[in-house]
Amino acid sequence: MNRFSRGVFIVWVVLRYGLDELLLTSFEKPWLHWIARVVSLGRSLDAPRGQRLREALERLGPIFVKFGQVLSTRRDLMPVDIADELAKLQDRVPPFSSALAVATIERALRRPLAEIFVSFDQVPVASASIAQVHFAVIRDRNGRERDVAVKVLRPEMLSAINKDLNLMRLMAGWVEKLSTDGKRLKPREVVAEFDKYLHDELDLIKEASSAAQLRRNMQDLNLVLIPEMLWDFCATEVLVMERMVGVPISQVQRLRDAGVDIPKLARDGVTLFFTQVFRDGFFHADMHPGNIQVSLDPKTFGRYISLDFGIVGTLTEVDKEYLAQNFAAFFRRDYKRVAELHIESGWVPAATRVDELEAAVRAVCEPYFDRPLKEISLGLVLMRLFQTSRRFQVEIQPQLVLLQKTLLNIEGLGRDLDPELDLWATAKPFLEKWMIGQIGPQKLLEQLKAQAPKYAQILPELPILLHNFLQRGAAQNDRATLELLAEQRRTNRLLQTLVAVVIGFVLGLVAMQIVARVRVF
Repeated sequence: MNRFSRGVFIVWVVLRYGLDELLLTSFEKPWLHWIARVVSLGRSLDAPRGQRLREALERLGPIFVKFGQVLSTRRDLMPVDIADELAKLQDRVPPFSSALAVATIERALRRPLAEIFVSFDQVPVASASIAQVHFAVIRDRNGRERDVAVKVLRPEMLSAINKDLNLMRLMAGWVEKLSTDGKRLKPREVVAEFDKYLHDELDLIKEASSAAQLRRNMQDLNLVLIPEMLWDFCATEVLVMERMVGVPISQVQRLRDAGVDIPKLARDGVTLFFTQVFRDGFFHADMHPGNIQVSLDPKTFGRYISLDFGIVGTLTEVDKEYLAQNFAAFFRRDYKRVAELHIESGWVPAATRVDELEAAVRAVCEPYFDRPLKEISLGLVLMRLFQTSRRFQVEIQPQLVLLQKTLLNIEGLGRDLDPELDLWATAKPFLEKWMIGQIGPQKLLEQLKAQAPKYAQILPELPILLHNFLQRGAAQNDRATLELLAEQRRTNRLLQTLVAVVIGFVLGLVAMQIVARVRVF
């Protein structure tokens, strides 16, 4: 009965806001446009389509709101007016009762509240679609009292999420079948990525683990503070962490009055982003202003404070290499290299002409260089790149969706802090340094050192393995194999002689050192 009532409510919202008409007109089939005109008869659909979609998602609830937030970063998937409206979506979710929060804490930690906390604020300080946060005081293992923040998962979230995700998968299948761009845009993969991150958010142990990893990664950078996780008080439904005190990043004037160097703060944000992405391949992927504060404590003055680690992004070494090379080529305005990288990575068909793709990328990016951030929008650049990608049948990479989202968050953060910030100029030295580290001699030595134990195990076996392989071929009276076997034996003798010489040389050096030390003694 609950599923039926939810289905009826969704259908009512779709009809109330004219989403059926919006969906049908988004496809390129003429007969679908004709059906859209028929179904819209008798309904008042005067509001802009983006506004109608945003209001419908807000009415459908927090899961659809989160999905709309993800879609707002996929400007390849929808027109700019709809993407701009979806970017306005926020988690305006009322808190659930404190009694439910207390019951969840006691069930998860298997103790009465009074045995866990010295004090517990019944009124939550923050409430979102997945969880809400209470402040409390706890006594740690050493008997010291510590101020903590307690994150509690909303009740019955898993069943609600699974129901709505099933509907999203169905709709993604329709889009893939009916839209000419469906295969390229991979809507089912996008929903699958959304599914993964939503379920990760439902496990607060995973969030705590992500926070701990980021804390280790950022420890030596001295640009950001990440709360310590108190593992004795963490469970799937409850997370207890160090309470952080700072000023929200959105209160720029307050930060300026306190003496914070705002332009430096903006540059530090760019450094943090590119360090997490390209050095670690592990980045905080929910960096909107509500999750970022700035410390005014004298010991950590001017550092960022990161909160809410339910969504983190990861990149493979291959992803990082291609992204870094693309960024570096962009900064050098080497558009030919950008085109070549897209073809080499398989993001565009192998038959694509490099000169045509190069000209298209140049037309998108060239007008935006050498401008301060206030005069450009990465969102606009991405939108035009995606429009270009449609022409060249670029395969959109679902694993990069979070990176796109976070990049847009960084852009908005930089614009709020310092409209004069030149994002390109700030990021270029970092990327060039990273690239040198990836392809320079130091990187080669590190790789050789890491693989040395494996090489030491394999190398002694190679002559025997090769000899046995050739001997099996010789058993078949293969003359060419016999000749190769004889050559291999001569090579083995030479290698043995060379190894003996090297060993003798090393032993001679060791002996000379021993004699020299004995004489000194």
